[in-house]
Amino acid sequence: MPDIRVVNLTKKYGKIYALDNVSLTIKDKEYFSLLGPSGCGKTTLLRLIAGLIEPDSGEIYIGDRRVDKDPPEDRDIGFVFQTFALFPHMTAWGNVIYGPKVKNYDQKKADTIGHEVLDLVKLNERLNAYPSELSGGMMQRIAVARALAAGAKTLLLDEPLGQLDAKVRNEIRYEIRRMAKDLKLTSIHVTHDQAEAMSISDRIAVMKKGKIVQSGTPQELYMHPNSLFVAHFIGESNFLEGYITETNEHTEVELREGLKVKAINPGIKREERVILAIRPETCDMKRGRATTEDGLLGKIEKVTFEGTVVRYEIRLENGDRMIINRPSLAEKWIEIGEEVTINYPIEKAHLFVYPEAGLTEEISV
Repeated sequence: MPDIRVVNLTKKYGKIYALDNVSLTIKDKEYFSLLGPSGCGKTTLLRLIAGLIEPDSGEIYIGDRRVDKDPPEDRDIGFVFQTFALFPHMTAWGNVIYGPKVKNYDQKKADTIGHEVLDLVKLNERLNAYPSELSGGMMQRIAVARALAAGAKTLLLDEPLGQLDAKVRNEIRYEIRRMAKDLKLTSIHVTHDQAEAMSISDRIAVMKKGKIVQSGTPQELYMHPNSLFVAHFIGESNFLEGYITETNEHTEVELREGLKVKAINPGIKREERVILAIRPETCDMKRGRATTEDGLLGKIEKVTFEGTVVRYEIRLENGDRMIINRPSLAEKWIEIGEEVTINYPIEKAHLFVYPEAGLTEEISV
């Protein structure tokens, strides 16, 4: 199966850049996700690769072949839409073998392909059902089967689980990945759901305002975000504003009201205004005030039970707020109003230069 490359791809609508000079490579047999908020350009990029719209400039390659001037039917691509897009007047069987028939396969070959893909999506027993007689999860599996039956070498999925309820969505996402991997397809999955992208992707490209801001494995994006936006959009982060006061072995950052914390410096100059990003689940929190100078002191302001975790909102002594997530079954919950001491692993915190546009604008979606 082929690599997919886009080179300096741009698409404008009037004065608005839906896609702004984007270059990207999706590897052979890779399950790749485009992740970002609504309007970031991820669906535009997918439709350009599919040939449903034309770029204003740039190049698209599938394998060694340049395809940005080719019609969709010549790109060996299967496209799965968010809204299922099944033919309502056709049964599941009719929908699945539509592609082979359009390609003028003989009846025996079309039937063989139809049964193979329906067996792959575990719906052979519903081949005579119409879309209106199927659940949302079944309809999406039929949509995938139809794409596969048409001989797709590349599978493009545009928010394929957006119409499904949470329980079904969690099941189907793993099924789609399994099918793509079993068939050794190169797959591109568009979503705005972080958990969905993190759980099924080999690699992810995070997009904002028509650009790719970072790409990498789920672990790389989560553990080593390259920007405040990624630190905010992938998972959750506490953001503490301050200035660098020392740049020795461990950089010292002075927060509001003279509160000092430590961080690993990626090369930011002394006296530079910075933001320290700390993941809520990396922190250790103990009741009461620490007997040493280590740790951030604060009081619990809000406690929220979220199933597997308890979410604590803490007001630090200097007025800053932090969120800490703790396993809900690990210990007795800490009560509102209790004093706590918070410690965080320096190597898992991230230091960024304060953005010119301000923090709110930088992390906005």
